[in-house]
Order: sequence, then C-alpha cells, then structure tokens
Amino acid sequence: MVYMSSRLKKDTPLSDIKGIGPKASEKFGRLGLETVGDLLRHTPVRYEDWSKPMPISKMKAGDYVIFRGTVEKAFQRRAWRRGFSMMEVRLKDATGTISLVWFNQPYVRYGFSEGQEIVGSGKVSFGKRSLTIPNPTYETVSEISDFGIMPVYRRTTGLSSKSIWTAIKKILPITEPIEEFIPHKVREIESLPEVNESLRALHIPINIREAERARRRFAFEDLFMVQLINLIEKKKLLSMESPVIESDIGFAKEIMSSLPFSLTFSQKRSLWEIMKDMGSGRPMNRLLQGDVGSGKTVVSAIAALMAAKHGCQTALMAPTEILAEQHYSTLIRLFGSLEYPIALVTGKETSVFYGPGLESSVKRKDILEDIKKGKIRIVIGTHALIAESKSSAIEFGELGLVIVDEQHRFGVKARGKILKKSGLDSHKVPHFLSMSATPIPRTLAISIFGDLDLSVIDELPKERKPIVTRIVPPSSREKAYDFVRKEILEGRQAFIVCPRIEKNDDEEVISSNSSNEAKTVKEEFERLSKKIFPDLKVVMLHGKMKTGEKAGVMDDFRDGKTDILVATSVIEVGVDIPNASVMMIESADRFGLAQLYQFKGRVGRGPHKSYCLLLSESPSESAINRLKVVVEAKSGFELAEKDLALRGPGEFLGDSQTGTPDLTMIALQDPSIIRGTRRAAEAVVEGEIRFDEFSPLEKRLDKLRGEFHFE
Repeated sequence: MVYMSSRLKKDTPLSDIKGIGPKASEKFGRLGLETVGDLLRHTPVRYEDWSKPMPISKMKAGDYVIFRGTVEKAFQRRAWRRGFSMMEVRLKDATGTISLVWFNQPYVRYGFSEGQEIVGSGKVSFGKRSLTIPNPTYETVSEISDFGIMPVYRRTTGLSSKSIWTAIKKILPITEPIEEFIPHKVREIESLPEVNESLRALHIPINIREAERARRRFAFEDLFMVQLINLIEKKKLLSMESPVIESDIGFAKEIMSSLPFSLTFSQKRSLWEIMKDMGSGRPMNRLLQGDVGSGKTVVSAIAALMAAKHGCQTALMAPTEILAEQHYSTLIRLFGSLEYPIALVTGKETSVFYGPGLESSVKRKDILEDIKKGKIRIVIGTHALIAESKSSAIEFGELGLVIVDEQHRFGVKARGKILKKSGLDSHKVPHFLSMSATPIPRTLAISIFGDLDLSVIDELPKERKPIVTRIVPPSSREKAYDFVRKEILEGRQAFIVCPRIEKNDDEEVISSNSSNEAKTVKEEFERLSKKIFPDLKVVMLHGKMKTGEKAGVMDDFRDGKTDILVATSVIEVGVDIPNASVMMIESADRFGLAQLYQFKGRVGRGPHKSYCLLLSESPSESAINRLKVVVEAKSGFELAEKDLALRGPGEFLGDSQTGTPDLTMIALQDPSIIRGTRRAAEAVVEGEIRFDEFSPLEKRLDKLRGEFHFE
C-alpha cells in the first residue's frame, strides 16, 4: 500500500494508493483508469464557473444550473422505487428554495449540516411535489474559496465527478514530475505550456482561459503524435516494395459483367484507383469510404479477385464473426462461378468454397495447409487471421493484399504480425486497403489518416431504395407501435434499439414520469414482449450476453423465426437482414449522428420499402434539431458535413455519447492546431528536430508505435 505522503510515480496502480484501494480502483477501472498517470490524464469533459450561480426563483425544469445557497434541512426518506434510499437537502437562497436529491448514496448525509453554505451544479427536474436537482455535484463554499472554476469529468456508477476530482487533487501535488516530450522549440512556436504546469491547470485552473490553454496543449500533443506516426509510416512504406498486381481491364470487365447489377461511377472510379496502386509495385495504403450499402465490399472483392488471378492471396479481416461470415456469403453468391477458392476462418467457423457446388466444412489444419501452399487465394476472417497460437496460426504462401473492414486503420502492431505470415521477401509488404462506412468529411479524413490515400464512393446503387425516416414525438408512440405490428403482419421484421442495457444508479431520477430517461434493452424487452406485442416473438440482444447466446438470437432473427429484435448498438455494424423493414430507435437523441446513420443502414437491404423511426422524449429543441439533420440528409457525407458544422468532429464520431473528450477530436476543430501539429511532425521527419538531441520524444514514439491505431 502506497501512502498519500509518499512520492507517487505515474505507473503506480491506483489500487495501491491509500485512500483509494482495490474497491474504488475497480470503479476507476471502468473508465480505463488503472494508474496515477491514467487518472491525471483523465481530461474534464467541460468546466463550470461556480462563481456565477443562478437564483433559485429563476430555475426551470430542464435547465442545467449553478446553484449556491444555505442548507435549510437535510434528511433521508424512502424513494419511489423499492430498494432505493434517498437523501434530500432543502437549499435556500434569497429568492426561494429547491430540493437536492441523491439516490443510493447514504454517505452523502454526513456531508451536510443546517446553516452550511454550499455551491454546485446539476440539472433541474420535476419531482413529486416541487422542482429538484437529482445527484448534483457540490462543494462547501469554504472548500472552494480560492477559485470558482470546477472541472466536470466523465463518471461511472458509484464514482461521481466530484470523487474523481477529489482523488486528482490529492494525487497531483505528490506525483513525480512527468517528463516533457514535446521539444522546447515546438512549444515556443505554438505557445504551449509545459506538461506539469498543464496538468495542474487542467484540473485546478485559476480561470477558464488557463484551463482551455491546458486542454489545447494536450490536444496538440495527441494530434502531433498521430501526425508524426502517419508521416513516419508513409515515409517507411515509400521505401518498400509490394507484389506487382497488374491492372487487367479485360478481367475487371468480365467480373463486372457477371454481376446482377451495374457498378456506379464512383465504384468504378475507386476500383481504378485501387488497381493503379496495386500495379505500381509500391505498397498501396488506401482508405475506401462509402455509405452503408454503397458497395464497398464488391469493389474490394474485385481487387481480391484481381490479386488471385495474378497468383497472390488476399486476407479480408472483419471486426466481428458476424461480419466475416456475411462477407464470405456475399463473395460466394456474387463470384462463386469464377472458381477461386475462398476460405472462412474465425474463432469458431472454418469453411472453404473451392468452386461451384464444392463448399464444405473441413478440418482446420487442412485449410491452414492449403493457405500456406497458396491454393486458397482469398481468406476471410476476424483477427484470428493474425493469431499466433501454435495449433491454429495461419501462414500464407504469397499474401499480396490485406483488406480491413470497419477499422479505419490496421494497427502498426497488427501489420507487423501479418507481415511475418505473408510469405513475402523481407523487403516486400502486402498492399493494404481499409474500408469504412463512417462518413467522415475529406478535411477530417486527411488530418486523421494522413498516411492513407483516399477513395470515396459517394453514391448508392440505383436498386437501393431510399429509407423513409421520421421523428416520432411521445404523443405518437402508440401509432408507431401499430405501424410496427402492421409491417410484421405483412411478413416483415423490426429492430428496436435502446442506448443502454440496464438502468444506471447514476441516472436515477425523482419520479417515473420524469422526462427523457434513457431507454434500456432489458426494461423495453419486458414491456414490449408482455404488454405491447405479447402475440409476437420478441427477443433481446446486448453485449453482456454470451457469444453462443448472441449467435443463436441472431441466427433465429436472420431465419425469420422471431419478429422483433430489441438490442443495443451491438447491431450497428455487420448485420444484414434483408427481411427487416423497420428500425425503431428509442432515446434517439442519446446517440451520435454517425451511429444513427449506421442503424438506419441496417434496414432497406431487401426488396421491401423500409422505415427508420427516431423516438425521443427530450424537451431540448437542439436535440430535436439534430435528429432533423438525420431525416433531411440525403447521404452519409451530406450528414457528415452538416453535423461537422453543427457540433464539431468529436461529437460526430460518437465521443459525446460516453462523455469522453477525445482530445484528438478537439484538436480537429482548431485549424491552427492541425497546421501546427503537421508542421512540427514534418520538422521531426525531415530532421530539423533530431531524436538524438531530444530523447523523450523518441521514447514516447517507441511506446506508441506498437499500439497505435485509429479504430
């Protein structure tokens, strides 16, 4: 056990620190905070100026307020929901009184005494009898007399923002100074404060300006490393070779003519860009972007067939077994007549398609042997393709192309693993193609993926039907249920998506009719299956279920054995159910727009007219306006541009849904940081700033090299 009087190192586990210990460290661990260094780099989501409280008489339900007043009374009483304790404090100022309420936090009662002056913040809600502020953050006025700026942190069940701040305040002064790795020359040009000064200002700022200057420093730091790794990787790849896969126009036309549909212009353009890269002899490093359903898989599959014709193998890696199996089925359905062997290798599945009528499940070791000999030209799987277990490790005969789906960057560490298995000479690397359905504006994509060339499929196939999207207000909920029932009785199926698996204690509110509670999968499944659709087959799917159980639920839904799938965002990627015609999204305002667009793309994949229903009980006008962007956007890229203008890149990419302030995304909102980080990274790569003259930067880079990827 490390005592708080001891000098702490940044790698000291939080569980070893007296005052935190193993029990509390488990809660910190849920936020990814394991060490002192992790905690000190836990950036506030925002800052609040507690020096400017709102008079109680002016507070309204739905307002997020700063309050200051005197404790009139503090007492515990039974909550409306069984099993919950509730602490209530009556707070008064010169204009009125309001209740502050905490659920299942009995220790709170020891923090108040009548006549005590406190200040804090929270969201005003309707209680049973009066306005209340549930689970507010607060301090006694005497404890914050020297400042008025309060950082607000992402929290988790049983660990409040205040608890996090209290731990940081205790740890920060007794932690050994952190080594500065941004060269002085760069900090001077970009006006960046020193790292230890920045950590203090990040968590205990004197004013908002100082806090934002610290956030800018760490945002610069993160994007600087992204830019530096990008430029180093690009320079390294330019010095290497890849197998020459010649652009065979005649073969490409033969493949396209065998398809039951015509490629769009942007599909053909993207394919030509990929073919030119593969024929150059230099490593292709390209990102293929396109809307859900735009036909990225077909384009990448034609590239794989081109490689197969020239004697090279392709590895197609997907993030989930469901998506890997989907790709396998798609390639066999569209290209099975071309007689190029295709294998599926995941953690649980092993299948090979050797040609028309020759699909079979064979022993894994036989498949691995055929892959090693180069007989199987296209191998589809998950990260099992780069697994290093002796019993089932895959080795290729001559790997010419790696395609990575829905992971915007194939990690440097993962790339190294697959190079060892590629069967290529030491000076050669396979061509790399990443695919993404997350529509990112070109300006952002270039900044994030600076080492990748970019191909964009910005149109949908002609046969793809537009999806009717509607915002459903609370007053029309029953009509929405009637519509879902109508679609199911006509033979269709429906998804109902909720933002959470089950209710969090942190999110408890005063009464069950309080507005805008986040819908949960477990509660909605119970309600829908027993009260709304008792005559239909309703099933549940979420991330805490066992792998086999999840697979069984999906198989039954895909086979039409069930009618309604109530799920979390686990169905966001890689679910292809052509018979599903309705996507109903509960608490839609709780999701990022990119997520909503992905959900929308799960329907409309068959011949039936499809619908996306966005349900929200939020009283916020801005929340509803965000949903209108989804309704009005004609494509994912149009949505991306509008959302970028509306909220900035961090929230568009989904970070606001967890409250995590991804500093790289913050940096992307500031053109001066983008220019500065690029300028600094180029100075390092071109030798103006030398590693041997500033070793901390090289140490930092070495640490990140093996783990860096932007997924």
